[in-house]
Amino acid sequence: MEKPFQLLIVDDQPRARQSLSALLVIDFPQIIIFQASNGKEAVNQVRINNPDIVVMDVLMPECDGLEATHLLKAVSPRIRIILYSMYPEYQTAALSAGADAFFTKGGPSKALVSTIAALIKPHEGTNPTCDGA
Repeated sequence: MEKPFQLLIVDDQPRARQSLSALLVIDFPQIIIFQASNGKEAVNQVRINNPDIVVMDVLMPECDGLEATHLLKAVSPRIRIILYSMYPEYQTAALSAGADAFFTKGGPSKALVSTIAALIKPHEGTNPTCDGA
């Protein structure tokens, strides 16, 4: 039996949050998923629920994913953050902000699933950063 873990999905588009949630429940039946619509809500959710992983869009109103990554790492340094965007040119900025991985929207879902699995059960000497291409 898989150990349950908590994940926060942050995206300003409700449909994107719902789709990602539905996808992840298939591969991680023991997952507990929380949702937020921007970086400010993400910081509050992390303070309340203390998730293991955050999967977050880069471009959002009020507080974008890059700024939120800095804030989240300050609130919870152990938290693992995966940023994603339609625009692959954000990869360098995402990783510089402290994200543990970056994905391009529309990339292969299996790559995201394997990255989440690696972040939940880190192996020595591995770096689960992937560009989703």
